[in-house]
Amino acid sequence: MKMLKNTRLALLSFLFSCLALFAAENARVVNLTATPRTPWNGLVDITYSLECDTPDAVIFVSFQGFDYDRNESIPMTSLTGDGAGGELLQSGGPYHIVWDSANDWPGGHSSEFTVTATATEYNNPLYLVVDLNTGAVTPSTTGPDLSDDTCRTTELWLRRIPKGTFTMGSPISEVGRRERVSGTGKETQHRVTLTEDFYIGVFEITQKQYSIICGNNPSEYKGDTRPVERVSYNTIRGTGSTAGAGWPAYGNAVDSDSFLGKLRAKTGQTFDLPTEAQWEYACRAGTTTALNTGKNLTLNAQDSAMTEAGRYDYNRSDSKDGYSEHTMVGSYLPNAWGLYDMHGNVWEWCLDWYTSDLGSSAVTDPKGPNSGDHRMIRGGWWASYARECRSAYRDSLGPSYNRDGFRVVLLP
Repeated sequence: MKMLKNTRLALLSFLFSCLALFAAENARVVNLTATPRTPWNGLVDITYSLECDTPDAVIFVSFQGFDYDRNESIPMTSLTGDGAGGELLQSGGPYHIVWDSANDWPGGHSSEFTVTATATEYNNPLYLVVDLNTGAVTPSTTGPDLSDDTCRTTELWLRRIPKGTFTMGSPISEVGRRERVSGTGKETQHRVTLTEDFYIGVFEITQKQYSIICGNNPSEYKGDTRPVERVSYNTIRGTGSTAGAGWPAYGNAVDSDSFLGKLRAKTGQTFDLPTEAQWEYACRAGTTTALNTGKNLTLNAQDSAMTEAGRYDYNRSDSKDGYSEHTMVGSYLPNAWGLYDMHGNVWEWCLDWYTSDLGSSAVTDPKGPNSGDHRMIRGGWWASYARECRSAYRDSLGPSYNRDGFRVVLLP
């Protein structure tokens, strides 16, 4: 469906007009204008608003030019401002974007030129991609290209996890299960229902990604595409009693100077750590076995099933990327939802306070205890035995302890 706007402006013998399209019935571009700057310097100011019938929908806006004298389309890629770089927007406005026509239309001169804007509503795209340099968030229908390290460095890839119900914990017969050893928690099986979709990082946060947001790299074992480590829960969320340290009483509030505070400021999106339930649900991806590859362990320490699933103590010399500690994210098998390194590589912080036993009762959207001394960590690390990398394995550390890594979730 197309909507022709009658806004026209003549300048330097060429005429600009605006054409607004919407690619999905619910999303519309309205009040579109294109105004060449005076005196002419090649820049065109474009303003527009968005309407959508779906509450809180995200909308992708694209722009295309057409030179009627040459009878050819002109790509409009040199854009800055609202919606540039594929940034997702919501209903409202007015939005403002600037087109540098000199880059896309060198020597441009036409008796008539049309700017077309197309709005596409995205209802829960499978992947979201965050440009960490600009903060823009764009949708994708396919996962990251592992041959291009951009997905591990300047981009943050997130995968949509569908809401659902699963069995959290492990059966008593599972090899590697331990009821209570040196701070670990019981794995009592119980049903958990998560009532909303959420997005979670395809990879653990890497050292390059962390340094872009925070300006430093605290890791002991350096490498841009390796997971960041030696970060504490407090560093990720902050220490404010009514903010970063306040989960669950103060919800998803974080300190502005924390990693998450800075990431939110750059992107305008509400990122956080996963709850323990979200983490295990995403890790399992529908499996009920010890590992998310669909395999169980037969041995506690060294096990071939773990060797293919992630970096742990017994495959540190497997030559993957030349590292003998944690290694480049995405080096081992993904789970059914395309998530990497949920087993091994680095321990991952979760939101919840530690409790020794989650119990056997069914729960919905659990947030963990209201208070405690330790926060949950999951997944094991490069020095773990296989048993500590299982989907159900639970451990904890004090929130100021700075040994571990993490991945983020994007809240609905």
